[in-house]
Amino acid sequence: MRWLLVLAACVGGSGCFTTGYLLQAAGGQYELLHLARPLPVVQEDPSVPPRVRALLSKVPAIKRFGQLNGLTPTDNYGRYADLHRPAAVWVVQGCKSLAFEPRRWSFPIVGSVPYLGYFAEEKARAFARELAAQEPDLDVTVRTASAYSTLGWFKDPVLSTMIPEGPEAFGELANVILHESVHATVYVKDQSAFDESLASFVADELTWLLVVGREGLSSDEAKAWISGEERGARFVRELHRAYEDLDALYRSARPDGEKRALKEQRLTQLQQTLGLRRRYNNADLAGYRTYDTGRPAFERLRRACGGLPKFLEAVRSLKPSDFASAQQQQFDEVVDALAARACQGK
Repeated sequence: MRWLLVLAACVGGSGCFTTGYLLQAAGGQYELLHLARPLPVVQEDPSVPPRVRALLSKVPAIKRFGQLNGLTPTDNYGRYADLHRPAAVWVVQGCKSLAFEPRRWSFPIVGSVPYLGYFAEEKARAFARELAAQEPDLDVTVRTASAYSTLGWFKDPVLSTMIPEGPEAFGELANVILHESVHATVYVKDQSAFDESLASFVADELTWLLVVGREGLSSDEAKAWISGEERGARFVRELHRAYEDLDALYRSARPDGEKRALKEQRLTQLQQTLGLRRRYNNADLAGYRTYDTGRPAFERLRRACGGLPKFLEAVRSLKPSDFASAQQQQFDEVVDALAARACQGK
């Protein structure tokens, strides 16, 4: 996540859509930074659970591992904040009800973004209700995020929401730190799907190397990470199938009423297949595409570059003008052209 850069961009700018949004973002960020304490202090605090202290002791090694593999060194994750809540932020997203066209908000410096983040759940849900009422053709959803990146505007701390229960905690913590560190290394304005999918790809690759390489395939941590990845892959496959089915439906010549009826049937099927507590909508499916696009092209680029350090060196050279349009959803051609241009002969 990188939405909080919007706050810094709007402080001296104009045209921000509500003062209330900026005030809640500023207040939430201030509270978070106020709660954060240096890792050495936290590790000496007996009131902090030993499990948490042990995991925090591994954060410097996670950062070093990322840097050895091409991520930009930063001062992030040198502090820890216990938020005493289940999420760092609640994220609001919208998408047209009969087309995969996400609702976007535009801000100075960062350009357009397909989501807005709130530090309080009730404010996020209130805005979601307001958005749905004002734009009835939108599907609107609210989801949680365990972390976000401020892209260097602030020194991001480790958050309690980044540390889950269970043996997968080390892998999950490492993955989040590495994902957000990719944002601090590469950021292409107005290309949310590329930025987020790139961060997911690199973080997943590095987490696999770190977790499995650290303890071996037989360790509880590695088994938990692999099991989680397998569950995640199945989840993503089903979302992808639903997205493709619905995208074909929306592009068809069927009447809108028929499209809506068939859409409801397909979303109900998805809910039953995955055992979801609630039925997903277009905003959920469009959000998944923001984080999971272009993986085969990224794999081709990594092979062409001979590894992640040169891979990251290559993607850092990308500019907005390398893309055919803002917020490009499919960018395989951009990545393949980069492989031929930047990594030829390695």
